[in-house]
Amino acid sequence: MFDRYNRHINYLRISVTDRCNFRCVYCMPEAGVPLKKHEDILSFDEIVEVVRFGAKQGITKIRITGGEPLVRKDLPKLILMISEIDGIVDIGMTTNGVLLPNYAKELKAAGLNRVNISLDTLNPEKFRKITRLGNLDDVLHGIDAALDAGLQPVKINFVRIPGENKEDEIAVKAFCEERNLMLRFIRQMNLKTGEFYPVKGGSGGICSICNRLRLTADGHLVPCLHSKAHVNIRELGVEKAYRKAIELKPEKGLGTESHEFSNIGG
Repeated sequence: MFDRYNRHINYLRISVTDRCNFRCVYCMPEAGVPLKKHEDILSFDEIVEVVRFGAKQGITKIRITGGEPLVRKDLPKLILMISEIDGIVDIGMTTNGVLLPNYAKELKAAGLNRVNISLDTLNPEKFRKITRLGNLDDVLHGIDAALDAGLQPVKINFVRIPGENKEDEIAVKAFCEERNLMLRFIRQMNLKTGEFYPVKGGSGGICSICNRLRLTADGHLVPCLHSKAHVNIRELGVEKAYRKAIELKPEKGLGTESHEFSNIGG
């Protein structure tokens, strides 16, 4: 699939839940966000239908996000279903890592290739402050579990929070080098104003080469993280929703209030 600006769209990011066991300061309010009703959330069969049609149109790469994707019940089952679709060659997941000790080996066996794990500091007190609910040791155990399961490369997402964690970059970089982890620095963004930046160590945030669509947990295909454009697969049907989302993909994002990081996964 190619959009109006001749960008080859081959990457679908899928939010499987709006729920999370953290309350990170750059993602959601301390009290959390209103949760979607169970019937509003896409079923595994609906998600697979979206992926299967996308694969026929050239989607090859999938990333599972949330909220925190591992709080979605039976997630390894969905990974297996997606991995069996012809044309899908790469499945990744972005997670806070806390539940990886319970699921890493099962996820690998189901077809998950790799993970990105959020880690914005190695200071336990500061980690608790940033995540509001998180325990640093739990995430470190999750990183070890991902490595042991062969979910590689393990990438670390470090969000640069102004005035909060600049001094933590050196320690996190050394930690990643010691364990052969790939480090990505992500400058804190603002969806409402369309304020975003290229990801250091990754390809995100560069509009001219953007190759992705996003699927929210409640069934909206979103052509741009920083745009209000979105179409609902239940209302239009999968094929029409894809066509419309491609048509609506802007050259550059300008800001949106139609979604938050907590329900689109970044």
